[in-house]
Amino acid sequence: MAKVFERIDDALRAWIEKQKMFFVSTAPLSADGMVNCSPKGYDVFRILNDHEVAYLDLTGSGIETVAHLQENGRIVFMFCSFEQTPRIVRLHGKGFVHQRGTPEFEKLMEHFEPRPGMRSIIRAEISRVSDSCGYGVPRYEYLGERDTLLNYWSNKGEAENETYRKTRNASSLDGLQGIIVH
Repeated sequence: MAKVFERIDDALRAWIEKQKMFFVSTAPLSADGMVNCSPKGYDVFRILNDHEVAYLDLTGSGIETVAHLQENGRIVFMFCSFEQTPRIVRLHGKGFVHQRGTPEFEKLMEHFEPRPGMRSIIRAEISRVSDSCGYGVPRYEYLGERDTLLNYWSNKGEAENETYRKTRNASSLDGLQGIIVH
C-alpha cells in the first residue's frame, strides 16, 4: 500500500502536477502551539527539481505557515486524488520563506505567473517523499477555480495589499513573527 520514494521522479511529478489542490501543514515548536493545515488552489505549486519544490503564497487572513517556517522550517505538503484512482502523496521537508521584494523571491518568480496579493514564495527542500492508498478519500468532481481571492486583491490595489499584510499578517495566532512590511 504505502511506499517511500528516493526522490520526486517523473511519474510522481506528472501525478502531482495533475492535482488541482494541495494542503500545506506546519507547526510551531511549542507543544501547546497551534498546528496549521491550509488548502491551496490555483496553479501555484512548482517542482523545481527531484528534492525541491515551491509555491506562490498569496495574501490571506492568516500567516501561520510563514511564521512557523521562520521559527523552525518544518513543513509537509499533501496531495490527494479525488478522481477515480485513489492516492495520497506527502512531501516532507524544510521550508524557507522568500518575501516579496527580496532577491530570492524575484529569482523564484521566473517559475510563476504573477498574481494579485502575492506576499511570498515558500520553497522547501524535500527529505521524504511517500504515498499511501487514499482508499478512504471520497471522490469529488472538479468544477473550476474560484476567482474570489484574486479579484479581491486585484480590486484592493497594491497599497491596500501592503497595509493588510502590515496589520493582519505581522504575527501568527501564537504570536510568532509573520510578514515584515517596510
